[in-house]
Order: sequence, then C-alpha cells, then structure tokens
Amino acid sequence: MAIATLRRFSLLMVLLGTLFSATQAAAEQMVEVGDYEIHYNAIETRFLTPEVAQANNIQRSIGHGLVNISVRERQPDGSTLPVNASVQGNVRGLTDTREPLSFRTVHDGDATYHLATFTLRHDEPMRFSLEVRYDRNASPEPVNFIQRFYIER
Repeated sequence: MAIATLRRFSLLMVLLGTLFSATQAAAEQMVEVGDYEIHYNAIETRFLTPEVAQANNIQRSIGHGLVNISVRERQPDGSTLPVNASVQGNVRGLTDTREPLSFRTVHDGDATYHLATFTLRHDEPMRFSLEVRYDRNASPEPVNFIQRFYIER
C-alpha cells in the first residue's frame, strides 16, 4: 500500500511540474522561428521607473503604453545572442481604428530592444499586429497578440 501511495505522489508531482512548466511558457510571450526567439510584451508606461523612462525618452503617464520586442538567436551551446531586427506594426481597440506603431531600437549592453509607445484604451482588448524581420533574407514573421489594460485613475 505504501508503494502505491508513493507512485501516486510521484505521478502527481510530475503532473504538477508539467503544469508549472506550461504555465511559465505561456506567460513568457515568445514566438520561436527556427533558431530565433521573438519575445514581446506590452506595459503601461507608468510602471517604468523614472530613470528608465528618462534614459529611453519615454513619457511615463496614465493612458500610454509601451510595446517591447526583443529578438534573440539561439547558439549551438544553448546561449542566445541579440538580433538587430526590424519591427513594424499597429495596435487597435474595439473601434478598429489602427494606431501605427513607430519602433525604435535601443541597445543596452548585451540586449537589443525594439520599443514603441501607444495610446491605451481602458478595459478594451488591444490587438497588436506586428511584422518582425529578424533576417533580411527572410520574410517578416507575423506576431499577433491581444492584451487588455485597466487604467487606474
């Protein structure tokens, strides 16, 4: 009886570990294309520290958001290197009015970020439609995601 209980406990731990790994991967917001990883996220600019906002010339305010794209190339040893990609796209809310995103590239040590600001819409699904060109010899990779923001006033 103790062996059966131990087996059930081991199976439960394996299932919980798998569930935890799947949850982490979903939260990471990443698209894999061959040897490339395209990481993306969007936040309210008011969450940036004043120092980060000032260093990157970003206005911290209620009602403004920042979308961040980072592309990394996986190396044979498992490490990744930043890629200087080209990013274009737009964001829209429920009204289908598209707001073009103007990306600029920021180099920070061993990281390269592609940043664009946009206007937040309270409690609306914001639909991001992006094209990320990580290799000038390849077609751009579409990256689409939806995120909802709640503006505290």
